[in-house]
Amino acid sequence: MINKICCIGAGYVGGPSMAVFAYYCPDLQIKVVDINQERIEAWNSENLNNLPVYEPGLDEIITQTRNRNLFFSTSIKESIAEADMIFLSVNTPIKLKGLGAGKASDLKYIEASTRMVAENARNHTIVVEKSTLPVRTAETIKMILSASIENNNGDNNKTFSVLSNPEFLAEGTAINDLKNPDRVLIGGENDDAIEALASIYCKWIPKEKILKTNLWSSELSKLVANAFLAQRISSINSISALCEVSGADINEVSKAIGTDTRIGDKFLNAGPGFGGSCFKKDILNLVYLSSYFGLNEVSEYWNQVVLINNWQQKRISNLIIKKLFGTVSGKKICILGFSFKANTNDTRESPAISISKNLLEEGAKLLIFDPKVSGKQIINDLITKDQAYSDLSLDKSIEVCSSIEEASKNVDAIIVTTAWDQFKIINWGEISKLMRKPSWVFDLRNCLDFKEENTEGLKIWKLGVSNL
Repeated sequence: MINKICCIGAGYVGGPSMAVFAYYCPDLQIKVVDINQERIEAWNSENLNNLPVYEPGLDEIITQTRNRNLFFSTSIKESIAEADMIFLSVNTPIKLKGLGAGKASDLKYIEASTRMVAENARNHTIVVEKSTLPVRTAETIKMILSASIENNNGDNNKTFSVLSNPEFLAEGTAINDLKNPDRVLIGGENDDAIEALASIYCKWIPKEKILKTNLWSSELSKLVANAFLAQRISSINSISALCEVSGADINEVSKAIGTDTRIGDKFLNAGPGFGGSCFKKDILNLVYLSSYFGLNEVSEYWNQVVLINNWQQKRISNLIIKKLFGTVSGKKICILGFSFKANTNDTRESPAISISKNLLEEGAKLLIFDPKVSGKQIINDLITKDQAYSDLSLDKSIEVCSSIEEASKNVDAIIVTTAWDQFKIINWGEISKLMRKPSWVFDLRNCLDFKEENTEGLKIWKLGVSNL
């Protein structure tokens, strides 16, 4: 019977996931641990606006569960020792150097966490992969854990079971995804361990939604799910470029093909490209795995999804420059939205970063506003590696603003890169008065409502729409 859970990693997956576990399972004691003291302090902050993760509905759940049966701590060893079940929810970034650099996942945090579990766990412990991992990573985890049993110094009660339980969360709707998932996937070899985890989910999720597979199918399913979603985004974005030159409207095309039940209407909104921590990383990992196993054609196929995504962002940057008389040097440009999508403060792989960097390289000055992303995060995403946030005053080409109006003053163009709700109701008649003439608005999300009486003096460009 599971009484105590430890989750290693207090990030975008670990924090919200364990909060929902605690909400539906008040009989469980759950500890979320992390080596990052600042992050743990933010999770424990009385000011819920300071939570390290922004997700609609998360603050309410934290209020009801924190210090009741949900705890955030840096006491990793102690939390491991008392846990019946341990979730590994640490970062798995792309390797920057060495074998597989630029494509393969760096598993150093998974290995380090596993070794801590091996050293500190007591009795029988179920270890659950929650991070997105390459297929057969569980083999490595099992080897490390098995070695610890062989050298347990007389602790004959120490045993382990390894499960794969990947998350399928969409940032911005993560809490609803956790409460009402399409499916829960549990992969493993030990039926008792699988049932132990399934029994927790059954507290709020119908049994028919809980899928049970072997370890390798579970690990690979997560990569493939993200790859298929990203593929749809790259596909519709490639068609958006064709619409712009052919007279078609991407919105009408998307609706037309989305009504086909074989295709469906999800992930058919054209935009500046996919972002977030998983899509690009998981596809590149799939590319690496396919190449490693000699499936070169498969590797090249999936790599093209990433190449199209990069091309879309560069294409947009070049188009903006072209519309602004071929140069943005010395011009002020407003960037509205910096998170990779609405309703999250996550900027990892955000299209706004690459587009902003392209414009900065051309000599533009950027005024940036995002409702939830901190100024520190924006600057750190854009400055060079040898700079730090404290060098903000040294870089006069980036200004972080606190409102739409402040970011719009005397700018030559406004670029909407994230579809935040407050951007959809902008009074363009008033905003246009703040801008330098002639002034452009680039709607990269097709989310803006331009009323004819409010657009006088504005030149409007919408992605995937011609003759505007």
